[in-house]
Amino acid sequence: MNTELIGSIAQIVLMVVLAYPLGMYIAKVYKEEKTWLDFMAPVEKWIYKLCGINPDEEMNWKSFLKALLTINVFWFFWGMVLLCTQKYLPLNPDGNASQSPDLAFNTCISFMVNCNLQHYSGESGLTYFTQLFVIMLFQFITAATGMAALAGVFKAMAAKTTNTIGNFWNYLVKSCTRILLPMSLIVGFILILQGVPMGFDGKMAVTTMEGTEQLVSQGPTAAIVPIKQLGTNGGGYFGVNSSHPLENPTYLSNMVECWAILILPMAMVFALGFYLKRKKLGYTIFGVMLFAYLASVAINTYYEMNGNPRITEMGIDQTCGAMEGKETRLGPAATALWSCTTTVTSNGSVNGMHDSTMPLSGMMEMLNMQINTWFGGVGVGFMNYYAFLIIAVFISGLMVGRTPEFLGKKVEAREMKIATIVALAHPFVILIFTAISSYIYVNHPAFVESEGGWLNNPGFHGLSEMLYEYTSASANNGSGFEGLGDNTWFWNFTTGLALIISRYLPIVGQVAIAGLLAQKKFIPESAGTLKTDTVTFGVMTFCVIFIVAALSFFPALTLGPIAEYFSIY
Repeated sequence: MNTELIGSIAQIVLMVVLAYPLGMYIAKVYKEEKTWLDFMAPVEKWIYKLCGINPDEEMNWKSFLKALLTINVFWFFWGMVLLCTQKYLPLNPDGNASQSPDLAFNTCISFMVNCNLQHYSGESGLTYFTQLFVIMLFQFITAATGMAALAGVFKAMAAKTTNTIGNFWNYLVKSCTRILLPMSLIVGFILILQGVPMGFDGKMAVTTMEGTEQLVSQGPTAAIVPIKQLGTNGGGYFGVNSSHPLENPTYLSNMVECWAILILPMAMVFALGFYLKRKKLGYTIFGVMLFAYLASVAINTYYEMNGNPRITEMGIDQTCGAMEGKETRLGPAATALWSCTTTVTSNGSVNGMHDSTMPLSGMMEMLNMQINTWFGGVGVGFMNYYAFLIIAVFISGLMVGRTPEFLGKKVEAREMKIATIVALAHPFVILIFTAISSYIYVNHPAFVESEGGWLNNPGFHGLSEMLYEYTSASANNGSGFEGLGDNTWFWNFTTGLALIISRYLPIVGQVAIAGLLAQKKFIPESAGTLKTDTVTFGVMTFCVIFIVAALSFFPALTLGPIAEYFSIY
């Protein structure tokens, strides 16, 4: 077997094997059971005392959401101030300038919503100070916010009848101190050993093989990359993200980073089963997500390892696969695996350029984000699946002529309306903004030209670039088809708006559904109860998700990557 394929298989097996015990540990953290990191309790108590928080105070779903949104608004203004004044702040040995207000708005919103859509180049668009006290800080906070929201949903799902879903602040702090921080330290030490820089010196002058001098940026890279991956953030320290040899220097560092992207989203699904004491339900959901993930990996790996037929026709050997936009130290299989891993989550980091992948590979990358339920971001991945789970329960109940029930609670019109809004808001945002940008590009060329022209590629691929950008923003992903010139007033503000809608509307809706169901009277299971932990129901849920995605996105995908595929083959 090809050694590249062995490397990909080893990474996937490692993720699945380690996710199980990690999921068990996460469930214990959120259930307040004893864990080996209980020595962090004094640090947590100090944080609660400093912030005036009572971690034992129970919150209803409305209070829970109020706390979640309040902290996000505060950190948004914090980030805006620092990014717009960064050239005057310390830790700026390279003399980098401040960001413009529109770019700072996009950067701030992007990192606050766990998307990290970067319309700037990391080493020149930020200083060491803002890399640490805006970017790295936000990557912890936003990941912990999603995890805290899911912990609240866990508690609501586990309770028979309750008006409260836990304490947001308690979940937020423990997500950082008990899960994200210790795992980031482990990954950080491995990356340092692999050669990732960790320091505060300015640019380093090196002599190239051609004998010329080149300035190479360094900085506290090893401190930021671990949480970038573990928190499904994806914001690269360098402009080219994890394809940069100082951010991802070896095949081992590539395996560790790729593993770090998916380990927590996988573990959170297992944690659901352990928390609810319904491991079979966790296995069913995990199986659906894993099947979809592996299907996308297989498709991308096949096309990237077989190369571009147009190049083969020119007599150029492609035994190594389609190498455009890829790093030779990693190869096409590792790049294909990463491209699927990063798009089934809301990570958005890259170890090769997605814009250069084969048409159907690019389509799978977009489709993973358009579906946005296969593992997803830390915490919010299952919450997106949860909305479709409610829809599937409702449809299944109608099919057999019974009142739909999920975990002993009746699913009624109010929950269905919220779930439907959440499910349809995602394609609405993507398609409306793509339509607007396409209309402007075609009908207002003078405006487009004033902003730099936007597209480097005309035709089918140009449409794909615009569709990918809004797909990435709406999925809180952050990767891009970087033939698009996106650091403009138009793209900064429209993607910023897409980011806000697509992050907070689903979280509000999903927490509201969990809170409303938790308040209802518990109905014991009977012979007529719909089983939601079976393969049959798993297939039903998969079909509901895929049908919604197909009806929403395949017309647009046909005009972009599918049309490009037929133009090549």
